[in-house]
Amino acid sequence: MALVLAVSTAMLLGRSWNACDVGVNNAANGGFLLWLFVPGLWTALLLAWAAVGALLGNRPLLHALALAVTLLGVAWCAVSIFWEGTATPPCPGGVPPWWPSFIPAPGV
Repeated sequence: MALVLAVSTAMLLGRSWNACDVGVNNAANGGFLLWLFVPGLWTALLLAWAAVGALLGNRPLLHALALAVTLLGVAWCAVSIFWEGTATPPCPGGVPPWWPSFIPAPGV
């Protein structure tokens, strides 16, 4: 679960950088996302997973709900940190054109 969420978050961030023309080039951005961002976020998500499991113990419904909220919150915070700088000429408001208007953009 944590690896899928980390890779999905990296793909979202990479796609937003590509749409807004952020960074040096796609190869440099992809190298950062693949070799630094995904392992770092995966580690943070695994630690959050372990902490929620240790705190809530054997309450399956509460555990599942708290785990989903915690993991999505950590992923959202990670995207928000690196989303900054997307206010470029292709994305004047800092939001890619494909981003749905009903979801608040991270970092904006």
